[in-house]
Amino acid sequence: MKQASYKLTLCDGTTCIQKQSREIYKVLREEMKKHGILENVHTDLSGCLGMCSKGPILLVNPGYVIYGNVQVGDIPEIVESHLVKGKPVARLIIQEDHLYNRFLRIFGDVNFFGKQMRIALRNCGIIDPENVDNYLAVRGYEALAKVLTDMTPEAVVAEVKKSGLRGRGGAGFPTGLKWEFTARQQSDEKYVICNADEGDPGAFMDRSAIEGDPHTILEGMIIGGYAIRASKGIIYIRAEYPLAIVRLEKAIAAARQNGFLGEHILGTDFSFDIEIRLGAGAFVCGEETALIHSVEGSRGMPRPRPPYPAVSGLFGKPTLINNVETWANIPVIILDGSDWFSSVGTETSKGTKVFALAGKVQNTGLVEVPMGTTLRQIVYDIGGGIPNNKKLKAIQTGGPSGGCLPAEYLDTQIDYESLAKAGSIMGSGGMIIIDEDSCMVALAKFFIEFTQDESCGKCTPCREGTRRMLEILTRITEGKGKTGDIEKLERLGQMIKSASLCGLGQSAPNPVLSTIKNFRQEYEEHIGQKKCRAGQCAALLSYVVNDKCVGCGACKRVCPVNAVEGTRKEKHTIDPAACIRCGQCFDACKFSAINKA
Repeated sequence: MKQASYKLTLCDGTTCIQKQSREIYKVLREEMKKHGILENVHTDLSGCLGMCSKGPILLVNPGYVIYGNVQVGDIPEIVESHLVKGKPVARLIIQEDHLYNRFLRIFGDVNFFGKQMRIALRNCGIIDPENVDNYLAVRGYEALAKVLTDMTPEAVVAEVKKSGLRGRGGAGFPTGLKWEFTARQQSDEKYVICNADEGDPGAFMDRSAIEGDPHTILEGMIIGGYAIRASKGIIYIRAEYPLAIVRLEKAIAAARQNGFLGEHILGTDFSFDIEIRLGAGAFVCGEETALIHSVEGSRGMPRPRPPYPAVSGLFGKPTLINNVETWANIPVIILDGSDWFSSVGTETSKGTKVFALAGKVQNTGLVEVPMGTTLRQIVYDIGGGIPNNKKLKAIQTGGPSGGCLPAEYLDTQIDYESLAKAGSIMGSGGMIIIDEDSCMVALAKFFIEFTQDESCGKCTPCREGTRRMLEILTRITEGKGKTGDIEKLERLGQMIKSASLCGLGQSAPNPVLSTIKNFRQEYEEHIGQKKCRAGQCAALLSYVVNDKCVGCGACKRVCPVNAVEGTRKEKHTIDPAACIRCGQCFDACKFSAINKA
């Protein structure tokens, strides 16, 4: 009997690789060969589908079955039961999660993907990112062909401008307007740059987009080059993204080989090429003028604006800079039209936005939602809510430059104006979910420590101001806070925001100022009562044995400083003078007999 023909797609993004997707792929082919069906099954590796918490993901067609948390040991059963006998392995199927894809409308509209709309990520998790034929099969480079054969550069700029697309790198400046400014400049040379220097803690949007669909970024950049009459493009990406870099290199080589890059693209008079420049991981190089200095070979430090890069950028030439997600939207706008694109989203924020959903939420991963979607829909409908029946405390958007919004802001819409009004920013797309067990003072300290460490040091307000804020926050979390520290933090924060040179310094105090505004009581408790209600600040903790103690001795055995005293089967005690507050006794106790106080 002839076996049914299947198409398998296995996630091969960074997260899934860490979970042995490469070994799974190897065993999968070995098992299919053993059953004699290898030649009858098409197997692809793909980029991130988005469900990072449930990877590795294996997609089986026909039937559109999604297997999650696949292990090497599951492969023999999947091959024999599903591929040979036609019986899917029920225990591995992600029953509640189905995929919506703009080109392949093949799954139901529920749960994880139900509130999503994939435009920038339209091909991620669907195609093999290292096979240009896969990209061509989903209308890849059709937008480029349309531009080169049917549109003038001016018409391309007008179409992008009409779409209402705003830069997805954080500031939200109208993309078409930026293109228009650059196109107007008269110069013998112009440059196009893709800013892939993604440095926010917990953010992986740009990396995943490149790993899953690098040709989309290239196509967007080539179209941008045509629109402003540039001949050279540069992708600036941090060296810590080895998989993304490898896939970009392969995509660039394939694009050149197939006539999409280089001299006389698609037989026209337009010539354009792209090269990769590696960054050393400096967060400040996400700022466009610092990025330009780095590409030029100088230390990555921002400069005052104007002149803006559109007028005087790389090597003093007009330069168009957009981030990865912005470029990924361009081919869709050209193919489907600005009217269609602008029909998605809100009046002032068009299209969709990609977020890296992280923190205390069930479904961590990559999500893309229409502008106007609420925080509640992202946290509960897409994210699946907070684990272990904990309460939501706050949502941090915009990375280290963003603000922390308390739970009462759950119905805030995701768009530039609504988030700014609520006291946060869109940023590049980091979204961290915070539950009741988190200390907001410690969280503010974490972010200011990051921005202080990443400050380039060029301007005094950022260099010294963030250092002073970090010193005060450290003192507060160590139980040494003083009356007036909160007000001092507020004054310092406002001074840094108003006097710093670039966006890093201007936004660095945001996590501190927003947590003071929304969680001031926690600061007051740390200072006045020497208490951390979340139990996260070790210096403010004490561990006390309660009456549930059965004298098992587990706490005594794990204590590294012998601070636990007591005999077996009798209630133990903890010497507060000897205790170093490491928490090992608390973790070891199986009877809830130790309280954090």
